[in-house]
Amino acid sequence: MDRYLEFILNHYWLSIAFAVVTFLLIQEFFDTTFKKFISISPLLAVAKMNDSQTVVIDVREPHEFIHNHIEQAINTPLSKLADHLGKLESHKKDAILIACQSGTRSAAAAKILAKAGFEQVFVITGGMQAWENDYKLPIKVSSKNKPSL
Repeated sequence: MDRYLEFILNHYWLSIAFAVVTFLLIQEFFDTTFKKFISISPLLAVAKMNDSQTVVIDVREPHEFIHNHIEQAINTPLSKLADHLGKLESHKKDAILIACQSGTRSAAAAKILAKAGFEQVFVITGGMQAWENDYKLPIKVSSKNKPSL
C-alpha cells in the first residue's frame, strides 16, 4: 500500500489522468446501459421507414431544415421540442427517427422523447451529413434552394 501512495505522490498528473479516464469510462458505460433509445445508421433508418409506421423528426433549426431534409420529416427544433411534445402524443407507440445535422442534437432530443414516454426512439447516426454525403440517400430540397436553369 505504501508503494501505491508513493507512486501517486511521485506521479500525481498521471494519477489524476487515470482517475479522470476511469470516471469517463464508467459514465459512458452507465449512459449506454441505461439509455432508452437506439442509434441506427441511415440505411437501417430507411429500412425502418419502409417497414413500419415511422415518424421522422428533424431537430435542426428552420433555416437548416429548409436547405434540405428527409421527405415527410417534421421540423421541430431541439430548443422547442419540449414545448411541442403534445403535438407528437399520437405517435408514442410509433417508431420515431430523429435527425439533425451531424448527430449530436439528436441524442439530446432522444433523451427528451424517451423521458416523455415514447417507446421506440431511434437516432440517425451522422445526421443529415451522413444521410446525404456518406450514404447518398434522397433528400427534399426546398423550391427556394433549387438551382435555377
